[in-house]
Amino acid sequence: MSVSSKGFVGHKRIPLAMVVIRSAKLFDLPEISRIEVKSFKEKYPRGIFMMFLENNPDTFLVAEYNGRVVGYVMAYLRPDLEGHIMSIAVDPEYRGNGIGKVLMIEVIERLIKKGAKYIGLEVRVSNERAIKLYERLGFRKVKRVIGYYADGEDAYYMLLPAEEWRGS
Repeated sequence: MSVSSKGFVGHKRIPLAMVVIRSAKLFDLPEISRIEVKSFKEKYPRGIFMMFLENNPDTFLVAEYNGRVVGYVMAYLRPDLEGHIMSIAVDPEYRGNGIGKVLMIEVIERLIKKGAKYIGLEVRVSNERAIKLYERLGFRKVKRVIGYYADGEDAYYMLLPAEEWRGS
């Protein structure tokens, strides 16, 4: 593993301008699954990804660099007009380049365009890096959900009112 000038261990430094954010496609699922396995203790079954591809193609996005999927985000608009972010992950080798932030910005803007009044998500209370990103984007901790994850860890439910969205 190498240490970059930014101090990230094992991360590949890439120009963010070369990262393309686009809607996920069926052929992306193996790479999305690979990132999911590397990123989470609890993994979604493949059927969830298939369902999102069918039902939410405009808010299931991937980040692509040099033809390779290096991150993804899955979100949907609930009937109560909450845009809900189900999952976001960046390949550990590519973290620290701002890919998660650009995925979040794009999906938030798409959800608001679809009519979302709020954007919500759950995050492990131990995931300080993600919490800081969400707070920088304007999300606030609304409540702590006790035992949300299968291993018993709590989650924060975080919310961003659409009228407070200030964009990138």
